[in-house]
Amino acid sequence: MGDQEELFPIPVGSEPKAPLATRMRPQNFDQLVGQRQVVDVLRQLTRSGHLPSIVLWGPPGSGKTTLARLLASETSARMVAMSAVTAGVADLRKVVAEAKVHRRAGLRTVLFIDEIHRFNKAQQDAILPHVEDGTVTLIGATTENPSFEVISPLLSRSRVFRLEQLDRDELKQVVERGLVELHATIEGDAMDALLEVARGDARVALNGLEAAAALAGEAAIGLDHVERAMQQRHLLYDRAGDQHYDIVSALIKSVRGSDPDAAVYWMARMLEAGEDVMFVARRLVILAAEDIGLADPQALPVAVAAQQAAHFVGMPEAVLPLTEAALYLALAPKSNSALTSYGAARELIQETGNEAVPLHLRNAPTGLMKSMGYGRGYKYAHDEESGVADQVHMPAKLKGRKVYAPIPRDRKPGK
Repeated sequence: MGDQEELFPIPVGSEPKAPLATRMRPQNFDQLVGQRQVVDVLRQLTRSGHLPSIVLWGPPGSGKTTLARLLASETSARMVAMSAVTAGVADLRKVVAEAKVHRRAGLRTVLFIDEIHRFNKAQQDAILPHVEDGTVTLIGATTENPSFEVISPLLSRSRVFRLEQLDRDELKQVVERGLVELHATIEGDAMDALLEVARGDARVALNGLEAAAALAGEAAIGLDHVERAMQQRHLLYDRAGDQHYDIVSALIKSVRGSDPDAAVYWMARMLEAGEDVMFVARRLVILAAEDIGLADPQALPVAVAAQQAAHFVGMPEAVLPLTEAALYLALAPKSNSALTSYGAARELIQETGNEAVPLHLRNAPTGLMKSMGYGRGYKYAHDEESGVADQVHMPAKLKGRKVYAPIPRDRKPGK
């Protein structure tokens, strides 16, 4: 078979080019866009000549594979890459055997494992002793929290670096470099659409740009080309402009207005257009306290749990706890007594200034303070049969002044 002619020979000079994202991969740290704090530390490590095992934790397209390649190159190490999705213990053993041979010749081996969180405990255990004895330097890449996905012994022998999603300006810089490589131009609304749909993922942005450029031919890349290339309609939503504030306002007022359909719709508009998940989660937490409050005290724990869950699982699954919270808040009874009570207290402070704390409420940690009357006459509420002490808690000049105006929907404690 080795001497048999190829069935479909490729003419010399007509080999297909590598994808744009591959051609644009940075060749040194200076060419890397974003992750400046992490890059500065990694650059120092390579200069010191000591490269520890590393876990790179970050979202897709944030530069994990690129950083691994640069680290190997900058330390003149041999790099072997494998994916945890397809590799097994046998593959690891083969890499280790080869690494031992190269080590005797004075050549370091960097083992890059993409999606290391996909390795089970047995697979991670198999690589551990060879990381410990320096046969290989491990660089693992993961989109999941390594605290939960990487075994403790391996994690303790590695430095973890958290990579952030590229922001809009950083992603735009990547796309502009891609345009130079493609000898292409792009219209303003098409650039905005590409950046929004890519959501901080440089690989997605470059792949989409290359496909859009192919559709545009010699013409400038337009919005239609981007939408066809990305197979996704661009949603009009500017995170720094009127659309941002208008849609956020619509979400807030829909929840306040007890409209679950509109609440989920406006939240989806934000998330599908690339809004920061934590921004949406924060708005729900604020809504729980501001607009539901004492009418349903369980609303705030629901919103906080949704925020924590969204942060833990990330997109796209984060939409599930956020939607659950949005529906709960929209369907819950409403009370703004937390908002009005604090507002009334603030107005009272502005009106009366710094009124003195009544003596019986003051702390008395020393004998001198006790002799001056601090704490004298204070009634401990738990000693009262009703559990309520009959005493004044406001400053003397504000006795009888109210800031909390109960709303009929407010639930009493314990109810």
